[in-house]
Amino acid sequence: MKVILKDLSKQFGEVKAVNNLDLEINDGKLVALLGPSGCGKTTTLLMVAGIYEPTKGYIYFNDRIINKVLAKDRKIGMVFQSYALYPHMNVLDNIVFPLKLKKVPREEMKKRAISIARLGQIEGLLDRKPTQISGGQQQRVALCRALIKEPEVLLLDEPLSNLDARLRIAMRTELKKLQRSLGITTIFVTHDQVEAMTMADKVAVINEGSLQQFSTPDELYNYPKNSFVASFIGSPPVNLINVLLETSNGKFILKNRRLQIALQLPREIASKVRDNATTSELRFGIRPEHIILNSQKKSMKAEIYMVEHLGREILVTMKRDDLLLKVLTVPPFEFKIGDKIWIDFNLEKILLFDEKNQKSVLY
Repeated sequence: MKVILKDLSKQFGEVKAVNNLDLEINDGKLVALLGPSGCGKTTTLLMVAGIYEPTKGYIYFNDRIINKVLAKDRKIGMVFQSYALYPHMNVLDNIVFPLKLKKVPREEMKKRAISIARLGQIEGLLDRKPTQISGGQQQRVALCRALIKEPEVLLLDEPLSNLDARLRIAMRTELKKLQRSLGITTIFVTHDQVEAMTMADKVAVINEGSLQQFSTPDELYNYPKNSFVASFIGSPPVNLINVLLETSNGKFILKNRRLQIALQLPREIASKVRDNATTSELRFGIRPEHIILNSQKKSMKAEIYMVEHLGREILVTMKRDDLLLKVLTVPPFEFKIGDKIWIDFNLEKILLFDEKNQKSVLY
């Protein structure tokens, strides 16, 4: 089932929760709606579910507009953040509850429940109550309850947020594997960028009700269209520095006089800047893994402010005046807090944004 959102908006009084959202989700794909709390992603999901009615715009399932179709007739399955299991029912009865409402014969319900429970790897838990199983198992029960209706669209509202970190990693893998095997078009709401980047075929980044970028995880990380996407995607986050663009003898140079930075742009990047930049006031972005410590090129000298050992990587915070830069490096690390060393930037990997409109001047 293809899902299309066209000029979709939802307003609560004076508040625009969703603002002119356009998305096209292809059949069988898993798309994540990603953004900070209150950005409108759950509101969008509830409009697709039929729980909220759009203020304006259209929702298509394939070529059919479903704005006025009742939620029960949309052929959707939904898993909530709280799982919403009935505590007085056992796992089997929780799973088959949607079929009871449709008055499916008992034997048929049980047969379908066993089949779907096997997919969710919970076939041995059918006689237990929700309080007798773990959080991860409860999540699978909720998922099986949504899938037993044989939905054409699956809607997931932060279903992993109640799990501990270790179980969340395992469930990401299982959920993605199950979705691929069933081929159900899935919309997944999350504020966790790691969940979105690891699970989704494409990610819609939303902020303040508006779509910022709709791309593959790789494109979001490497080719962000604005500074919000660049700073929201990536952990540790991107480093951003205000710079002025100057030209000299055909060369394009980024300068910050206070920090005593002067960086000559590589030819290919300079060409894009020449074609796209409408102002000399830019924001220079660099990912932590693209900063080189103890460099011989000596672009900037900074003090080691903090060192955090992460196992196979080391996160180093460098300080220059009031600027803090996050740097990812690998062991061994021979310096200590307070040392002043030269650092350099991999200029082939930089990001550049217009200071006024925050849009990329490279992509």
